[in-house]
Amino acid sequence: MSAPPRPADRPRTATAPAAGRLRHGVVLLPEHPWSRAAALWAHAERLGFDHAWTYDHLRWRFLHAQDWYGAVPTLAAAATVTSRIRLGTLVASPAYRHPVTLAKELATLDDISGGRLICGLGAGGGGYDEEMLGGPPLTPAQRAERFEEFVTLTKALLRGDGHEARGRWFATHRARLRPTGAQRPRIPLAVAATGPRGMRLAARHAETWVTAGAPGWGEPRRFDAALPLLRRQTEELARACADTSRDPASLRRMLVTGAMVTGVTDSVAAYQDACAMVAELGFTDLVVHWPRDTFPYRGRLDVLEDIAAEVLASRTAPAPPAAPDPGPLP
Repeated sequence: MSAPPRPADRPRTATAPAAGRLRHGVVLLPEHPWSRAAALWAHAERLGFDHAWTYDHLRWRFLHAQDWYGAVPTLAAAATVTSRIRLGTLVASPAYRHPVTLAKELATLDDISGGRLICGLGAGGGGYDEEMLGGPPLTPAQRAERFEEFVTLTKALLRGDGHEARGRWFATHRARLRPTGAQRPRIPLAVAATGPRGMRLAARHAETWVTAGAPGWGEPRRFDAALPLLRRQTEELARACADTSRDPASLRRMLVTGAMVTGVTDSVAAYQDACAMVAELGFTDLVVHWPRDTFPYRGRLDVLEDIAAEVLASRTAPAPPAAPDPGPLP
C-alpha cells in the first residue's frame, strides 16, 4: 500500500472550503518608520486579508534593542492607507494602559478608520512595559484580577456608560466618553486568554476569543503537532461558555500563529492544511505574521503572496461580519 501524500503533495484545492469559512488576518510588527510601513499595510489589504494587527508594547522582548513604534498612531496611519481591512491591537494590556485613556484613543481611531477597529485586549506579562514604568512584579492571580477590572471598565467606557470605579487596580470619576467610535453598539472586543479564568472573561465580554497557544506548552510546535493542545483549549472555552451562559456560536475563535504554533506559512499547501485543521476545531479566524528577514517570524514574502493569490483570492463568499455584542452576561 502506498504511503499517504505528504502535506506539500496534497491537492491545493482540497481544503478550499475550510479556507473560505475562515477569516484571515496578519500581524505587522510596529518596527519600521512610517515611510516604509505604509506600503506594508496597504499591501496587506491588497493581498485580501480580512484583518491586520499590531503589537502594543513600549518595547518588546525579542526586539528590545531595535526601533519600536506606538500601536495606536501606527493603526491611525494604517487607516489612512487602507479602506476595507479591519485593524486591531494585539493586544493592549493593563501593563501600561489605563482603560479611560485607552478607550479615548480607540474611539478616535475607530472614527478615523470608518468603523474598522477591533479592540484586542490581553493581561500583559511581566517584562519591559511594566519595568519601564517602575511597576512591581505581579503574581499570576494579581494579573488575572487586574485584567478583569481592565476589560470590564474598558468595555463600559466604549459603550458610552458613565462610570465610577474604585477598584483595586483602576479608579475613575465621572468617566464618560463622547464619541465612543463609529461602530454600534460599541467597538468589538477580542480578548486573549489561555486559562479558565481568562476564557470566562472572554465569554462574558468579548466578540472574539484569542489564543496563540499557551506558555505552558514549552517549545513551539508545528501546527499539526499542536492540534491536541489547541483542542484542549477549545474544550476549556466550551466550559467557560457554559459557565457564563454564553451561546458558544456567538463567540468567534482566533488562532494567532508564528510563536507557539508554527509552520503555517511554510507553503500554500501548509496554509491550506492548517485552515482545514483549525476550522475543524471550531476556529473562525486564522492569523499569521508578516514575514521578517530574521528571527522572530522569519519567512518569505513571496510565499505569503502565493497564499494570498491561491487561498484568499479564491474565496467566493464575503467574510462573515463580527459577532454582535451579546449584551450583559452573568
